[in-house]
Amino acid sequence: MNFRKWLPVALPVLWFAVLGSAVQVIYARYQARDLFVRLEKLDAERDDLEMDWGRLQIEQSFWSAHAVVERNANDKLRMSLPQMQEVRIVRP
Repeated sequence: MNFRKWLPVALPVLWFAVLGSAVQVIYARYQARDLFVRLEKLDAERDDLEMDWGRLQIEQSFWSAHAVVERNANDKLRMSLPQMQEVRIVRP
């Protein structure tokens, strides 16, 4: 008989608890999807940056090659290797 006394109070409380937990589940799934979308965007950005890094490393290796440096020194700066009689060896 004690159960019937608390039934009008317990039923709405349980109903709101069920609704509250359902809303929390929906919100948690929404957040998980939102975070997953952000993760995928960041992964794509990381992949793009890694490709750029690879291209920059290739470009750096090209520009640092001896032939390219020597050609630029000859063409743009009008530099050349010194002749043997122009070389002076300095000893301390």
